[in-house]
Amino acid sequence: MSKPRSKPDASDDVGFQALVSDVTPLRAPNRAQLERPRPRPIPEQRLRDEREALQESLSDWTPWDAGFETGEELVYARPGVPAQTLRRLRRGHWAVQQVLDLHGCTAAEARALVVEFLAHCKRTQLRCVRIIHGKGLRSPNREPVLKRKLAGWLMQRDEIVAFCQARRTEGGGGAVVVLLKP
Repeated sequence: MSKPRSKPDASDDVGFQALVSDVTPLRAPNRAQLERPRPRPIPEQRLRDEREALQESLSDWTPWDAGFETGEELVYARPGVPAQTLRRLRRGHWAVQQVLDLHGCTAAEARALVVEFLAHCKRTQLRCVRIIHGKGLRSPNREPVLKRKLAGWLMQRDEIVAFCQARRTEGGGGAVVVLLKP
């Protein structure tokens, strides 16, 4: 067992002073005292705004006047695009340069694939592509799930000039032909 410690008294302090009385203090080091630069402030509001903008860009919101025609046909042209451009797109004026097939994908997987595909198209300067979303024959209520979502995603993208339902020989109501900015 250890012995309980007693409180130091003034005589201990005097004894210590006597022991260190002949000690010479160390010289101050010959070093510059550099002040570290303060870290840059974190722009919290800008980061919040960027997160919010990203969240909005990933939303499935579709404006009520999205350019859909009656029935299930998907048609959209960016404001300012001549009607003749949309007519040419419908008639197959531009050759389809690449195809993306979304059969069997969930909405989240499809969105990621569409974003990646459009980035690839932009890098390789493709002008006209086809995205196959399917007719929804195997989905609940036999309704196409990706069709409306894809339309909303495409309308949010700046590089999209116009899109319309593919011709019957190219997939009809289960595909969309997309015209990209040159």
